[in-house]
Amino acid sequence: MDDQNKNLILAVALSGLVMLVWMLWFAPEPPPQDPAGQVTAQSDIADLVTPRAAESEAAAAPDAAEIDVAESARVPIETDRLRGSISLVGGRLDDLSLRDYKDTLEPESDIVTLLSPVGGPNAYYAVHGWAPGGDLASEDVPGPNTQWQLERGTTLTTATPVTLIWDNGKGLTFRRSIAVDEDFMFTVTQSVENTSDATKRLAPYGLVERRGLPADLVNFFILHEGLVRLSDDSLSEIKYNKMSDMDFDEREGARAETVEVAENGWIGFTDKNWMTTLVPIPGQSFRSVARYAPQTETYQAYVTLPTLEVAPGAQAESTTMLFAGAKEWETIRNYEKTLGIDRFVDSIDWGWFYFLTKPIFMVLHWLNGLIGNMGWSIITLTLLIKAVLFPLAYRSYVSMARMKELQPEMEKLRERAGDDRAKLQQEMMALYRKEKVNPAAGCLPLLLQIPIFFSLYKVIFVTIELRHAPWIGWIRDLSAPDPSSVLNLFGLLPFAAPGPESFFAIVSLGVLPILLGVSMWFQQKLNPAPPDPAQRMIFAWMPWVFMFMLGQFASGLVLYWIANNTITFAQQYIIMRSHGHKPDLIGNIFKPLRRKKSPEAK
Repeated sequence: MDDQNKNLILAVALSGLVMLVWMLWFAPEPPPQDPAGQVTAQSDIADLVTPRAAESEAAAAPDAAEIDVAESARVPIETDRLRGSISLVGGRLDDLSLRDYKDTLEPESDIVTLLSPVGGPNAYYAVHGWAPGGDLASEDVPGPNTQWQLERGTTLTTATPVTLIWDNGKGLTFRRSIAVDEDFMFTVTQSVENTSDATKRLAPYGLVERRGLPADLVNFFILHEGLVRLSDDSLSEIKYNKMSDMDFDEREGARAETVEVAENGWIGFTDKNWMTTLVPIPGQSFRSVARYAPQTETYQAYVTLPTLEVAPGAQAESTTMLFAGAKEWETIRNYEKTLGIDRFVDSIDWGWFYFLTKPIFMVLHWLNGLIGNMGWSIITLTLLIKAVLFPLAYRSYVSMARMKELQPEMEKLRERAGDDRAKLQQEMMALYRKEKVNPAAGCLPLLLQIPIFFSLYKVIFVTIELRHAPWIGWIRDLSAPDPSSVLNLFGLLPFAAPGPESFFAIVSLGVLPILLGVSMWFQQKLNPAPPDPAQRMIFAWMPWVFMFMLGQFASGLVLYWIANNTITFAQQYIIMRSHGHKPDLIGNIFKPLRRKKSPEAK
């Protein structure tokens, strides 16, 4: 086997391996159970941040504890992009929906629900409070179940903040002012006024809690879903199913991981398209804690700010921010720039190839702003990528043209060498040197395409900008597979195509996967054919294997591959003709038919 074919087979094998791995789904591992009776007494300020007292109440009387929150008096939230309410029990932000996003493409579809109160399915909320120090008890400070009163405002809007108030009856008056901007950032300012005759010590905190896994969990290895945080320029991610692997913390009474942050950071939970993240004011130190309680399947992310001392007659104030919304790149980047939130854009899962995914997305986003259609933007992006790689591709295509010209000479070498592989290899290398041909040059563009393809797949799969983005006609969502199907003649027959969960989904090929197979076949016909019959058979089947493999991939990715194949074919065809080689594509199509004709038929 010559070096060219070895390299080609290696490149194909690597490509196939990457494709197959992408198609695997990994089930979450069952969380290990902590020994019974390991919940310890709370003795530190940070311990009281965790709503363990609330969990105990729920265990004793679950229905009453949960109905109080779900049916409590509420303060409405109304902005152009958000709709929801704040519960006066705990002052919880536990009811939030995103007006700009729907669950499905159907006109009657509900808008996306991000946060939900305790007492219903998939409880997910944010709450702020104070952890007591010194001679204060837990009931002396507001916590997750404190009954607040509305002091100012009636509805939270971008123009009208609201203020909640609670008096502990022992000389401390707490206020919580909540504001929201035109997108997804809440600003929570907590204050305490001390009218007692003694100095009080207490620490403000913010908490995001999720009970159970999200209903729309994708659980695909290429996507991070779970805890994400930045701690002084150190970005860390823990998937939901890996939070059970954290060390057991005696003080927390659960699996937990604590980081002391000196100046800048944030922590929260991220899903495929949505995120809820606590953001202390940049430049402020805080304690960042990830916590998982297997007894209640509760996932928590919280921050504790430094302890404050409030003298008699004085008051203290603390402000934190809370992002709760869609992971829009432009919106998050704007917060990073205007609010000074360090590396906030890295809350989007750019992956290992971030040095490719970030610029690829930025160019794609810019093109979409110019063109106004993400499908045509993907095609234009493909043209730009091919233009950047053209100098390397040119040398590759010239090498392929020369290899085509050398095919007759190589056949003569094989005939002379017979079974002597070593002699054949030596004479072929001598021929390559004489003709100044690099047999490996044809593999380099293919090898470069692997990380680019992977990065674009990451961009299409992860970024919300591709969600429900239409292209033309039947392609209404470039982040989803082609909905057409050969099984119902692309909609001509009166029944629906099999869904992705169906056994027949793999053969339910749409228009784009079929065009992909055809484009790969045409491109393959320009390359030198392997001399070995087994190799020729493998290469002959490759376009159709990839057609089925990519059939259920996102339409945007398949569209990129079709555009890439088409441009590559055009470039290679023109360059090969300019070097004297004239590919007979029509003859290649009908050659198998001519071979099958019998002498009588002629």
